[in-house]
Amino acid sequence: MSNPYETLGPQAYWRPAVAEAGAFGLQGLWQPRFRILPKHKIVTAGSCFAQHIGRALSARGYHWYDAEPAPPFLREDAARQFNYGIFSFRTGNIYTPKMLLQWLQLAFDAGDVPDEIWEEDGRFYDPLRPVIEPGGFASEAELRAARAATLAAIRDAVQQADVFVFTLGLTESWENGETGLQYALCPGTVKGAQFDPDRHVFRNGGFRSLHKELQAALRLMRQHNKGLRVLLTVSPVPLTATASGNHVLTATTYSKSVLRAVAGQMVEDMKTVDYFPSYEIITHPIFRGMFYAPNMRSVEKAGVDTVMGHFFADQARAFGAPKTRQRKKVPPAAPAAEGEVTCEEELLGAFAK
Repeated sequence: MSNPYETLGPQAYWRPAVAEAGAFGLQGLWQPRFRILPKHKIVTAGSCFAQHIGRALSARGYHWYDAEPAPPFLREDAARQFNYGIFSFRTGNIYTPKMLLQWLQLAFDAGDVPDEIWEEDGRFYDPLRPVIEPGGFASEAELRAARAATLAAIRDAVQQADVFVFTLGLTESWENGETGLQYALCPGTVKGAQFDPDRHVFRNGGFRSLHKELQAALRLMRQHNKGLRVLLTVSPVPLTATASGNHVLTATTYSKSVLRAVAGQMVEDMKTVDYFPSYEIITHPIFRGMFYAPNMRSVEKAGVDTVMGHFFADQARAFGAPKTRQRKKVPPAAPAAEGEVTCEEELLGAFAK
C-alpha cells in the first residue's frame, strides 16, 4: 500500500458515492453507533423536526414513549391544541441546549434555575413554554401544578428511555439579563410579558457555550439513566426570523453550522451519543431543495419519508432488520393535516413588515 486512500471504499469518494449515485441512490449516509429496536422506549424532544421523527418511528411500529399523555376526557383535536402528544413531554419546542438543560435541572433539582412567571390581564404564562396553554393559566397555582406534572414526566422519560432523540434547532435566544433565565420565545412576541430592552437580552450562542450546555444536559441525563443512549439531529428548518442583525439566510447558515459542529463534537466526546444526518439529507444541494414546501422552509412529507428511509435502511445494514415489531403506537395528538408540525418560532413571522 503506497497511501491510505487505496484501501478506502467507494463511499469515501464523491464521484461514485454522490455524483454517480444521484439523489435517490445515496447509501450508507449514517454509520449507526448503536442499535434501535421497536421494543426500545424512544423519547423525542427539541425543535419542530423532532415531531416528524417521533411520528415516523411510531408509524413503523417503534415504541415512541409518551411520558405525559393527554387526559382521557380530551378529544384528539383538543389534546393537540393543549400541546399533548407532540413531544414525549409537554414542554413545547426546546430549541437550544440551554433550554434543555434548564428543564432537566428543574426536573431533577440539579441546578439553580431562576424563577419567573408572566401575568397579563389576569392570566398567567410560563416563560419556559408561554404558548403551551391556550389563553394562559387561570392562576399561578394552576401554572405551577401543570409545570410540576411536566417535570415529573421529564423525570419519567429520562429514567425509562432507552434512546433519547434531541433535535437542535437554534443558536438564537432571549434571556433575562439579570437572572440568566432563557425564555422559549422573546418577551413581547406572545402574551404574558412586555419587552424590556434594559432587562431582556439577545443571545446568539457560539460553539463553546452551546457545547458546554449540551454536554451538561447529556451528563445530567446519564446520571439518572446509566444505560441511556442519545441520538442527536439538527433541524433542517430555516429560521423564521433573526434578531442578529444579519440577513435571515446567512443567520440560518451560522445557526445550523454551529449546531452541526456541536453535535459532531458530542459524538467524539461521548460513546453513548450518536448523530443522524437528517439535516444533510434535506438541505444538501444534491436534492435541489425538492423536499421543501414553496415557502422554502417547511419540510414536505416526501422529505420526511426519505430521511426515515435512510434511518431504517442504515440500521438494517449495520445490525440486520428487526425480527419483530410491536403493535403500532401513534401519538395521541396526531396533526390535523399530514406533515403539519407545531413550530412556535413561526409566531415571529407575524412581525414581518
